[in-house]
Amino acid sequence: MSSERTGLAGQLGRIARMRLRRRNRLAVAVGVPSALVISVTAAAAAGAFATTAVPQAAPASPAASSAAGGPGRQATVQPARVVRAHPLRAAAAARSPATSCTTVGHIGDSTSVGMVSPASLPDPAQRLAARYADVGVRHLWADASGGRSIVEVLPGQVNGYNVARAWVSEGFRGCFVFALGTNDAANIAAGSNVGQLARIEQMMAVAHGQPVMWVNTRTLLSAGPYAETSMQAWNADLQQACAMYPNMRIFNWAGMDQPGWHLPDGIHYTSAGYAIRAAAIAHALALAFPRGGHSAGCVVS
Repeated sequence: MSSERTGLAGQLGRIARMRLRRRNRLAVAVGVPSALVISVTAAAAAGAFATTAVPQAAPASPAASSAAGGPGRQATVQPARVVRAHPLRAAAAARSPATSCTTVGHIGDSTSVGMVSPASLPDPAQRLAARYADVGVRHLWADASGGRSIVEVLPGQVNGYNVARAWVSEGFRGCFVFALGTNDAANIAAGSNVGQLARIEQMMAVAHGQPVMWVNTRTLLSAGPYAETSMQAWNADLQQACAMYPNMRIFNWAGMDQPGWHLPDGIHYTSAGYAIRAAAIAHALALAFPRGGHSAGCVVS
């Protein structure tokens, strides 16, 4: 047992060093002073809406994932292309959904970074902030960090739980969107002793009854900690937890995700994929917590 723990610790150490190097590179590419801690204020400059200030206690860095090539190691994004003709956009325009969530706190891992990054989406209208504004969100707090999980941390990092806890202590009141779980599922598959339900319950406890929409997970991998079987197990526990929390809804991203939206790593997305994902998450929020009420069931799609 001690040799297994030593092996896992060594692997995590190698991943930590690799991701800290990547953090410095991507911070330059995105043009932010700290690695992938993104307060979404660019939308205001684009005329989308006024954002809140999001104080950051410390720069966030990728959290410890347990396999090389995981979500903290994002491949180069493809050139953006407009997705105005996508059926999701047409349906959203026809239905004109609106949410009761005028203030939203979005906490994500690297599968959210591309939705808020000008490097992935040069057109501000395609980014997450503008998509949320389309459905009636007026104030957005957003923090996306490559490799983030709910529990694991590396030196200088902020995990998902501590980001949410800091926001609540700073006075955040609104709706949470948690786009977390890909790294958690992988870390559990690699041997973490903190289970899936325990992680989900941590985040729901810090939300303290405020509305939560959780984006479920999917990969295209057939082996390793990031295999799709690990994601399916995570999604099953999300659904189990949803029955316990009246304030929780799940966006079934896994049910609409298409292989063609992914980069070759099977985890991250092309620019077109990130544009679709941003529109889909905002649309789902309007279905999960519409003006005047909330959805009847746990899962929206």
